[in-house]
Amino acid sequence: MSQINKRQFLHLLGSISLGLLPMMSCYEKKEAKLPDINEETDQLIKKDSLPPAIVEHVSESDIILLTRNQADYEQYNINYNKQINHLPKYIAVCKTEKGIAHAIQLARHENLPIAVKSGGHSFEGFSTNEGGMVINVSQMKQVKWISDYEVEVGAGLKLSEVHDLIYAKGKLLPAGSCGGVGIAGLALGGGYGFFSRKHGLTCDSLLSLRMVDADGNLKTVSAKDDLMWACRGAGNGNFGVVSSMHFKLYSLPKNFASHNIYYRKADAHTFTTVLQQWFEATTQLSNDCFAAFVLNGKTIMMLFTNYGTQNIEAIIAPLKAAATTWSHSSKPTLQAIKRFYGRKEPLYFKNASCGYYNGFDDLKTISEEIFNKAITSAGMVFQINTMGGNINNENFKKASAFPHREMQYLGELQSYYETAGRFKRAADQFESMQALLKQNGINKHYANYPSLNFTNWQQAYYGNNYERLQQIKKTVDPENVFRYAQSIEIS
Repeated sequence: MSQINKRQFLHLLGSISLGLLPMMSCYEKKEAKLPDINEETDQLIKKDSLPPAIVEHVSESDIILLTRNQADYEQYNINYNKQINHLPKYIAVCKTEKGIAHAIQLARHENLPIAVKSGGHSFEGFSTNEGGMVINVSQMKQVKWISDYEVEVGAGLKLSEVHDLIYAKGKLLPAGSCGGVGIAGLALGGGYGFFSRKHGLTCDSLLSLRMVDADGNLKTVSAKDDLMWACRGAGNGNFGVVSSMHFKLYSLPKNFASHNIYYRKADAHTFTTVLQQWFEATTQLSNDCFAAFVLNGKTIMMLFTNYGTQNIEAIIAPLKAAATTWSHSSKPTLQAIKRFYGRKEPLYFKNASCGYYNGFDDLKTISEEIFNKAITSAGMVFQINTMGGNINNENFKKASAFPHREMQYLGELQSYYETAGRFKRAADQFESMQALLKQNGINKHYANYPSLNFTNWQQAYYGNNYERLQQIKKTVDPENVFRYAQSIEIS
């Protein structure tokens, strides 16, 4: 056998390894062909001018470094929001913490901003950038059971994979329902869903995590650290690259019931009446229940879920009485959850928080205007979800940077359109609705539902916690290596 050089060896190794790794589930599965590690980049690890962490040798078992002229670059540069078309200089597909450290040191050597992508999606593209370094940890999907009720998971797992690996064993991690969302992004920004009113936010179950910091050093962050406080609700791409997370688990409920109630061809008066009734009904729900109110066109849909023992029929009866249609189902929890996975393929959309509320009074004076704006804006969806319950647990509150725990409801505004050319009209209508809410005192927002148009995003996302977050940022990332349009600022 003739001798092969280093480039040929790495190419051969890569063509074997990546093809066996799971591809990102949002995209069609393609035959994978690994690019070569850039030899010039590989030589950087031998330069005396670089920090010690970059000197350690890495291979394709640690990192695949992609540049714009390589075939696999496009595969890893697909965004769930098709409106976002950034072109990073490097996409570092990292499979180990050593690979992450190497990517960080390379970015620092070239003075590039770093964005972190775990394989899910960021509504405003904060997990990518133009001309910088994107550290992609989507292949880090390891699962290590610590005990029956504790598990350590890789930062690349999506919620559908969490369900398959954890829920299928009869255990529950309080998380969201959209299957394509990354567990890391969800938890580090807070994370809420069907089980939050009983068990708290996803970040409240986070016991510790492993992170590669701005110097390329690996650290374990425990519950007693200020950095853990920051990562529970404000950790997305701000302080370092999270490689794995250690969570507390709960017993998975055996059954999950859902009620869907529809009002079709609604008018503004019906919308206001039903919205008030929905708010009143939700105040009577136990912490085992969740509810959502959705306006899509002239159709109002209300969802009530229940995995506990409370009989909610009497509570929702007034809403069903005048409804166009309604339905009920009860299934094993894992099977029922899959109904809410959502679409996987990339699409054109604008999605953002439209505020926290404490009840109908927060929207009473503008409810008809909300309806009229929504129905005249093609593709717009206005939604409200229940919060409350143990989300406002005092111990959780003290241990995390998530600031708006006292609020009982979270609003979400969505707009979907078919082509890039329709973006401006959709965006104008979207901002008109947001302006209406802001003018009426709605100014607190969920950091995982960001918008570049939130001018007061620092306080909107983090409230009175922002200054403390800035101090932590200065300590762990003083040169602001990890940054994007709305990352925690140094000053």
